[in-house]
Amino acid sequence: MIHPQPQALAGYGVRLEPLEPEHADGLRQAATDGALWELWYTSVPTPDAVEQYIGVALAGQREGKMLSWAVRELSTGLIVGSTRYHDIVPEIDRVEIGYTWYGAQWQRTFVNAACKLLLLHHAFEDLRCQVVGFRTDGINFTSQRAIENLGAHRDGTLRHHQVRRDGTARDTVMYSILVHEWPDVARHLRDRLRRRGFS
Repeated sequence: MIHPQPQALAGYGVRLEPLEPEHADGLRQAATDGALWELWYTSVPTPDAVEQYIGVALAGQREGKMLSWAVRELSTGLIVGSTRYHDIVPEIDRVEIGYTWYGAQWQRTFVNAACKLLLLHHAFEDLRCQVVGFRTDGINFTSQRAIENLGAHRDGTLRHHQVRRDGTARDTVMYSILVHEWPDVARHLRDRLRRRGFS
């Protein structure tokens, strides 16, 4: 049975730091890069709601439901976004990776592949998960492409599944990577990062 605990994960030009209130200013700056909260189908906080965003994440951590990180890009030292494990189910050794966002200048760079490789490695190699899931809004096609580019399997769509922050109902597209698929996913992500100069 898995027992995820806060710890830093580093490599490939990024460090994932367990999310703390001290990250608020950095997250505020990252969210402002592109006014990301205006994307109504995402979970990016508005600048004046960053402290509340962190508080909700830490409450979920205390309840054993999630584990959150701030993402630091190492060449600049900047906090560039956030990500987390959520919907943790210890009894079946399952976590999901989500609530992921990055400032606009860091999107479609090495950052997402690096973060996903660190999170997947920790899930499968350290925690011994049997499956890692992903979910995204049915109209968030950018996120769907990014998840599919990891090598995750598209499991299907849950119709009228969750409420968005604007009160509308969303369809949720579900993905997963099983433990026996992890070696190929890891090889694929390492190859992507190697092409960007990370070994």
